[in-house]
Amino acid sequence: MSNSTIKLTEYSHGAGCGCKISPKVLGTILASQLPQFDDPNIIVGNSTRDDAAVYKLNDETGIISTTDFFMPIVDDPFTFGRIAATNAISDIYAMGGTPMMAIAILGWPVNSLPAEVAQQVVDGGRQACKDAGIMLAGGHSIDAPEPIFGLAVTGQIPLTELKQNNTAQEGDKLYLTKPLGIGILTTAQKQKKLAEADLNIAPDAMCQLNKLGPAIAKIPSVTAMTDVTGFGLAGHLIEMCLGAELAATIDIDALPLLDKAKSYLQMGCIPGGTHRNYDSYGEHLAELDDEQKALLCDPQTSGGLLIAVSPAGEAQLIELLSANDIAPISIGQMVAQSSTTHLVELL
Repeated sequence: MSNSTIKLTEYSHGAGCGCKISPKVLGTILASQLPQFDDPNIIVGNSTRDDAAVYKLNDETGIISTTDFFMPIVDDPFTFGRIAATNAISDIYAMGGTPMMAIAILGWPVNSLPAEVAQQVVDGGRQACKDAGIMLAGGHSIDAPEPIFGLAVTGQIPLTELKQNNTAQEGDKLYLTKPLGIGILTTAQKQKKLAEADLNIAPDAMCQLNKLGPAIAKIPSVTAMTDVTGFGLAGHLIEMCLGAELAATIDIDALPLLDKAKSYLQMGCIPGGTHRNYDSYGEHLAELDDEQKALLCDPQTSGGLLIAVSPAGEAQLIELLSANDIAPISIGQMVAQSSTTHLVELL
């Protein structure tokens, strides 16, 4: 078998962030029975399910540490490596930080896939790191039954610009920097329904770095930020609501969608992760029809930044997004919680 005929997605049971453990199961796993050890220099840990951990280095600077890896979401090895690395680096950008270096995580079925294919995957990771202005400085590999690739990434952040997922305020407007539909299109490819003309729609989006994160973080009126990945827009928005003890309203007609996403959704291209997501947090969502559920719970891989900004700073955010060719569309708003409503309601 030549390297050009290998289809990586046929060697894994899951795909991209869609293979993440569901929020409900993850909660069980993280419910430790051990006494908690606290380090006062860890200013962001696991308590709010934020994008990364932050260590206070001194009064001005924090060090951000994160890791992310998954199984192939596309067949091309270089593109898979690039997407996986881009996705991992996004956690640094989502907190407003600047990446410093990365190390690779590689699991490879050495008896069924050539080492030369793994080399292409790692090269894709190197390309994403180069695009981010950092080195892929090392890593670790194991013989595994399925191909796995990702990064552990270290970054830094001025503490005055640190953005978290639990600090939104009532009245904040919500913005999303990338369109939704990654899970739908990648599932269409896995089901062999994806037209050749549409092959690059999802990969092009997934390879786009969220490099605007640090510039967004410099806007004082941006109160919270996170990236949208495997738990879907609804899942990451619910985390934002729970952390801030608020609710949110979403204008589902305003959501940016990848080209052809609705067409493939109508063809039944719904990833398994969508159903796992809804089963985990559907109780927090308003009543949805099947299409709305599929869009809000669609697992994203290397998705966009979800931003909460106060009305006073909205014009500054819009100007920044527009200058960087991102359509500045408000998708919703943070509102007060009510005992009679869900955490996420539709406008």
